Amino acid sequence: MANENSKDYGCGIDIGTMNLISARKRGDEVVTKTMRDAFLDLEPSSKQFLKLSGVNYIEKEDSIVIVGDEALHVANMFNREVRRPLSAGLISNTELDSYEVISLMIDQLLGKPRVKEEICYFSVPAAPIDRTDRDVIFHEGVFRRLIEDLGYDARPFNEATAICFSEAAKDGFSALTLSFGAGMINCSVSYKAMSTMQFSLARGGDWIDSCTAKAANTTASRVVSIKEKEADLMDFKSGDPKNIRIREALQVYYRALIDYALDNIEKEFKRLGDTITIPEPIPLIIAGGTSLAKNFVPFFQKEFSRRKKFPIDIKEVRHAEDPLGAVAKGLLVNASINY
Repeated sequence: MANENSKDYGCGIDIGTMNLISARKRGDEVVTKTMRDAFLDLEPSSKQFLKLSGVNYIEKEDSIVIVGDEALHVANMFNREVRRPLSAGLISNTELDSYEVISLMIDQLLGKPRVKEEICYFSVPAAPIDRTDRDVIFHEGVFRRLIEDLGYDARPFNEATAICFSEAAKDGFSALTLSFGAGMINCSVSYKAMSTMQFSLARGGDWIDSCTAKAANTTASRVVSIKEKEADLMDFKSGDPKNIRIREALQVYYRALIDYALDNIEKEFKRLGDTITIPEPIPLIIAGGTSLAKNFVPFFQKEFSRRKKFPIDIKEVRHAEDPLGAVAKGLLVNASINY
């Protein structure tokens, strides 16, 4: 445990549609923990099978619940879809009974506060510009309550801006940051640590998975498995011949998602006009679980290079050093400076 004079207090948690990721300092080291944001409910009769297979589960009154990566593995075995506490980047209004499950996940990732009301910054998306029916305010309020119930001082912070804090120190905390999540794309433009533009888009990895599943006549869970194990965005023909149609569809929808993001960035700059001025070239930094697909950044760079003109000067396009943990680490930076 950290001593009373240390700077080890404070934590961050990235609440994503696909993954929950926490970050804490342990001395000079930053420690992250990741849990798949998914669960699967089974009949109580499955208990014996789960015991034999060594799968961890939670017993409820009328069902057995599996959480995390194991939920996805078991879902593939039974050709079922996992349930998700979040949908399209926000708390799901069709999974209201999952609050208990996600609270347990957060508790497992954060543990108990090390000091009274330890500061915990949690990620929140910006309001989506392409959907007016998404309630970011309710989402923020729910997670503030869940984290406060664990004994923390819960503070929201924009997801994409957090990436700038963890990844753009060498750039003077100036960057265009894109968080390609499962439920949303979050975008922020920061200059000298001040965010000048924030917005989100209600498309992400789940949109790719759903569209690919329909195109290839399969399940989204199977698409996720193939995407993570063998898909190469620069060469869909490489891999198991049986899955070539799925890999080709993945390439098609990844391209569509990237173009959608770039189109909307240009529209937002045009809408804001001269209210945003960045006097020097800045990096475009990519993070998020959806960006972990093999060769995502070269694929993105290829699409970006097709643009004859972009609203601001980009000096380079690069992947975050820790694409999955970049948001959580940026949130930790914010928490740490308050001690």
